[in-house]
Amino acid sequence: MPGPVPKRSDQRRRRNKSDGPAVVKAQTGTVPDMPPADESWHPIAARWYTSLGESGQSQFYEPSDWAMAVYLAEAMSRNLKSGRFSAQLLQTVLSGMTDLLTSEGARRRARIELERGTSEADAQEAARMTLMDSYRKAAGSASS
Repeated sequence: MPGPVPKRSDQRRRRNKSDGPAVVKAQTGTVPDMPPADESWHPIAARWYTSLGESGQSQFYEPSDWAMAVYLAEAMSRNLKSGRFSAQLLQTVLSGMTDLLTSEGARRRARIELERGTSEADAQEAARMTLMDSYRKAAGSASS
């Protein structure tokens, strides 16, 4: 999706406007295991690869996605270890990272939002905001 990064759904004003096609859920077999990181990789590439397994979007990864991640980590490692840094290889790696939805912007463009578990204070704030919204709607309809 070209253009600016969309806002998170809780920051959008127009909730009645369609956000595009609905998400289709496909059921697959077992969740594939993450292949181990190569010990010869550059520390930055190994840290990036390891972070994928801890990231929320990895629950959607298929074996082909993990294979792509291994390839990207290898390319990143070679680029970081080489005496001559390749800007073209960096761009290719960054493009592959986007395909794996490793950035907030890439996930928003794909209409995927990851949420962490909410704390008690966050839950109370959300309930308070919902209550305020209902008051606003009631006041708006009463004045019409």
